[in-house]
Amino acid sequence: MQDNPYRNDRDEMRDLLRQFENLRAGKSHGFLEEESFEKIIDYFDDKDEIARALEAVELGVGQFPYSASLMVKKADLLIATRKYNEALEILERAEILDSADIDIYILKTDIFLALDQHEKAVELLEEAIHSFESENRINLLFELADVYDDYEEFDKVFDCLVHILEYEPNNEEALYKICFWTDFTGRSEESIRLHQHIINEFPYNELAWFNLGAAYQGLKLFEKSIDAYKYALVINEKFDYAYRNMADAYIRLRKYRDAIEALEKVIELARPEDVIYEAIGHCYDKLKQYAQARFYYKKASHLNSDDSKLYYKIACTYMNEMLLNKAMQYLESAIRIHRMQPEYNLAMGECLMELGNIKDAIVYFSNAVKAKPRGMGGWEALIRCLYREGFLEEAIEQVNNAQQVTGDKPLFAFYKSAVLFAMGKSKEGLLLLQTAMERAPRLLKKFIELNPIILQNQQVVDLIAYYKRKRSF
Repeated sequence: MQDNPYRNDRDEMRDLLRQFENLRAGKSHGFLEEESFEKIIDYFDDKDEIARALEAVELGVGQFPYSASLMVKKADLLIATRKYNEALEILERAEILDSADIDIYILKTDIFLALDQHEKAVELLEEAIHSFESENRINLLFELADVYDDYEEFDKVFDCLVHILEYEPNNEEALYKICFWTDFTGRSEESIRLHQHIINEFPYNELAWFNLGAAYQGLKLFEKSIDAYKYALVINEKFDYAYRNMADAYIRLRKYRDAIEALEKVIELARPEDVIYEAIGHCYDKLKQYAQARFYYKKASHLNSDDSKLYYKIACTYMNEMLLNKAMQYLESAIRIHRMQPEYNLAMGECLMELGNIKDAIVYFSNAVKAKPRGMGGWEALIRCLYREGFLEEAIEQVNNAQQVTGDKPLFAFYKSAVLFAMGKSKEGLLLLQTAMERAPRLLKKFIELNPIILQNQQVVDLIAYYKRKRSF
């Protein structure tokens, strides 16, 4: 029978601890080597027994006064107890003994950051990087990137990752991180050049192809991004994030069926997520296949029942099919979660107005106005509702309120003109319509939508014709 390695390690540790206790008590004990002390220190450190770990390291340094590794362990424990200056002194002595120990520089960095001496941390790491090669240099560059991140020097984080990939183009950690920082810093063009260089040297690097696609996507070059994602998927057909990003690019290009196909691949490869089902629902929504859109929105809501937006989107699919009572059921669910969300109140108001429940419709439109007083949508809906039901005095009052709150938007001049015509004040209405046409002629359609019969008024027709001729010159 083979020995059990775990049992052997456990027995060895028990023996080391017994010898350590004998040393502490001044009893007879076996010789503890430098490596033995390191194991004892790590044992206590792992158990969060910092005081005992410090005791062990003191005894170890006493027996091996020129051990740089034991000094580094002591400094690490002192940092944990916030004795930064003492730790720094020990690290200075350790560096004299062994300047090739990378942990010395990493711990010094931790101390400078703890003391809020960012510049010293940067200076230390930049100097140390030139003293190391290969893996150690890369580790120090990652450390430097973290320092820049902590102090919000984000472009320098990107620069560190570029340097790492210049040394080691297939470094997965750097490839994963630089994708995020490319997007965050907006340095997509540099990322494209970097990853094209990597791909020329390592054409089967799937992460490089993915990052290339993401960089193209950042520049809104969606066709090129899709091509890059396809190469990543040829290398790794189970790369679900490539399918996710590809789907987003297809959506931006309004290629909704292609997006659905990519999103369905994500569902095959990864666990179900509400955002994926919602995205598929969005695609079917854009294709005006409302039943299919609803199916996926509902699947998303089953995974995330607290997301009021999903209930709203389901309601909108019913509204598009004029199934207003069904729509209202889901709007009620959305409003229960976020009572004063303007969009939800507007949609509920529209449903109630279409069903002839004007009193309640006005309440919901008023809620939308209260929730977003400087927004146009709530005021517009409220005024339309009042006008449509003949509450003209109230409509004029609300137009005046809207003009005051929103900064006298031209739309409300058109609406006020329409209300004045409906009240029989044609002369005032015509003068106001003329003013509105001077300010924003493109909004005339809103005026006509409010009351198409107005086009039977010859003065209005003549005024519109005048401005059309004026614009054609």
